[in-house]
Amino acid sequence: MFKRVFKQVSVGVALSAAVFAVQAADVTGAGASFPYPIYAKWASDYKAATNNAVNYQSIGSGGGQQQIIAKTVDFGASDDPMKAADLEKNGLLQFPAVIGGTVAVVNIDGVEPGKLKLSGAVLADIFLGKVKKWDDAAIKALNPDLKLPSADIIVVHRSDGSGTTFGWTNYLSKVSPDWKAQVGEGKAVKWPTGQGGKGNEGVAAYVGQLKNSIGYVEYAYAKQNKLAWTQLQNKEGKFVQPEQKAFAAAAANADWKSAPGMGVVLTDEPGADSWPVTAATFILIHKSQDKPAQGKAVLEFFDWAFKNGAKSAETMDYVPLPEAVTKEIRAAWGEVKAADGKAVW
Repeated sequence: MFKRVFKQVSVGVALSAAVFAVQAADVTGAGASFPYPIYAKWASDYKAATNNAVNYQSIGSGGGQQQIIAKTVDFGASDDPMKAADLEKNGLLQFPAVIGGTVAVVNIDGVEPGKLKLSGAVLADIFLGKVKKWDDAAIKALNPDLKLPSADIIVVHRSDGSGTTFGWTNYLSKVSPDWKAQVGEGKAVKWPTGQGGKGNEGVAAYVGQLKNSIGYVEYAYAKQNKLAWTQLQNKEGKFVQPEQKAFAAAAANADWKSAPGMGVVLTDEPGADSWPVTAATFILIHKSQDKPAQGKAVLEFFDWAFKNGAKSAETMDYVPLPEAVTKEIRAAWGEVKAADGKAVW
């Protein structure tokens, strides 16, 4: 299995000069930390296969949106799908790249991965600061066979603008009226309690260091950092483990065509096997390309990833997009054009 290093690094080599017969140049992207593990893997494999470069920085979805709007990168990445009006305003095309799951992770002595059970309502009350100790009656009722300490719960959340936070708070808003009323959803919210870490990397590091803590990260970060993830109770009342088939179940009925920019939100989906905090992650690229060679190179990379990266995605517990969806995406790429109106793809 590919060994992942979760930090802000770049992967890539010089882009082949064959593209548009121009001087070699790296393709640059920045944004969500949620898909960083698979983007880094794809970039490494793409370099090995084609000798072309993709340099991707994990800076958070908010930063990714800002940088692509400012044209300081060739593509942005965000787990918080941009709304139709904002896509139109900024001249952006949006498309999904891969699907994954966000998990609650804990650091409690004696609690192994996948053993602790939490419902959405209890999870919201923990992040609201209402449930303050691990042996609270609400947690014990869900876990009668677990020995839980009478210790204060330390909440860890994201400190940066985060699509992972958008998905997390969107889910909590769906399962908890109190959360919806008091905090709501977004890439950044006013947290009632806890301390912040930057990126999925930062949250994983804090939870790993702090006894009796709880945080939320993309599943690959939990596995790589050997963190204890929890089961969650889904919309059908079933407790499920975070795994690829559960993420796929949540995405099974996604209506990609109807969502502006294919911006489907996959939280709290129906289905007995569905993981309740599943998410697609999205790519943003300008429709009008000042540097068409760069735009073409971005699309070539994702075309390659859709064709060749499914196995890597599955190995790392992401869900590759169905072929029918990638076909729709490639058709949409026709909207990406050079200044003379000629299609880049």
